[in-house]
Amino acid sequence: MDNLFLLLGIQGGEVILIVFVVILLFGGRKIPELMRGIGKGIREFNTAKDSLKSELEEGMREPVKKESSAETK
Repeated sequence: MDNLFLLLGIQGGEVILIVFVVILLFGGRKIPELMRGIGKGIREFNTAKDSLKSELEEGMREPVKKESSAETK
């Protein structure tokens, strides 16, 4: 996480200011709900990414099986 802040050029005081603004905008009760929504979105993204990766890997292996079966005939 520190690397992300360094990459974006955000320092400690700016992080505190951002957190303060988020608390003012959303209030204390909405923040857990917001974090749950963000977490759910990240989980769905990772699930879709893993699914796509496995489908691509399976698709890359599939032509190899067809070629080897065609050679045996």
